[in-house]
Amino acid sequence: MASGKSYLVDMDGVLVSGRSIIAGAEKFIERLNATGTRYLVLTNTSTYTPGDLAHRLQTMGLDIPADRIFTSAMATARFLQMQRPFGTAFVIGESGLTEAVHSIGYVITEYEPEYVILGETHSYNLETITQGIRLIVRGAHFIATNPDPSGPSEEGIVPACGAMAALIERATGVSPFYVGKPNPLMMRTALNHLGVHSEDTVMVGDRMDTDIVAGVESGMETILVLTGVTARSEVPRYPYQPTRIVDSVADIEI
Repeated sequence: MASGKSYLVDMDGVLVSGRSIIAGAEKFIERLNATGTRYLVLTNTSTYTPGDLAHRLQTMGLDIPADRIFTSAMATARFLQMQRPFGTAFVIGESGLTEAVHSIGYVITEYEPEYVILGETHSYNLETITQGIRLIVRGAHFIATNPDPSGPSEEGIVPACGAMAALIERATGVSPFYVGKPNPLMMRTALNHLGVHSEDTVMVGDRMDTDIVAGVESGMETILVLTGVTARSEVPRYPYQPTRIVDSVADIEI
């Protein structure tokens, strides 16, 4: 891999698995820090703020500051800021999303909002979902932070943003605009946040259908790690291919 590259690094399945560090992740982050390499850790989850995630990672042994973390909630806020500055929104989600929306000067309201924004939450409330559905039917734009249908938990998989978005879409007949991966918009927003160009950046991820395709469509080199959901035997079936496949981030030379 060419030297002098910047890195966008997926979190789940690449650096951590549940509440455990993936072998080699700590050394990989240490190499990035030691060489002064510019990088961002990306996550499609919108539940937590960068500060929350940084604290969680640091308690696990990964020294990643909050300003090196970029979430789908942050990308969603940047998108809204570009589309309609200082607007109004009805938000279904946790503090990671509400803080990002507030940070761009948006008002969160139930009264004739311009947008209904759906993220992930610890407990989807039917009354809140119904309220969002009615607002969309009355004309609010429908935005969702990410299309992931499910996510991991200590007890097993749980429904994620994409699953709830499908319910709302079925009830309203209105399709959401997904901001997170694999939308190249999230990648471009992350590149702008880091202040780097796609041709000088490598995307590292464990999913062909989100991380790698987003990197390919954004013009980046891509590295697929096999510590997440994708097996090496599955890769050839995709019409796009990663630049490189490695067993884990431990095998990436900076």
